[in-house]
Amino acid sequence: MVKATLIRKMRSFVRDGVFVEVLIWHVPVVVRGSLHEFKYSLALISEGVCVLRYDNEAGKGDHRHIGAFETPYAFSGIDQLTADFLADVEGWLDDNAQG
Repeated sequence: MVKATLIRKMRSFVRDGVFVEVLIWHVPVVVRGSLHEFKYSLALISEGVCVLRYDNEAGKGDHRHIGAFETPYAFSGIDQLTADFLADVEGWLDDNAQG
């Protein structure tokens, strides 16, 4: 049986109490609800609370969580996924600037 291959794992602190965590795997079987061979979770954590997350949980397909809201996400590749996530991270950081 072929296992999932981890292709990206990163945790980076962006400011005090706030960090980004990225996990992306190449999977041998498409995750139920998605149309590609990747399983991913990209999250922004602030003071222990996940405030932004992109993932493709089995059965739900590609989507993102912004606060309490969940919306579909149109996956078009790992590079675009990362760029879209980082743009949302920047937006959240701007909206939640430390003063």
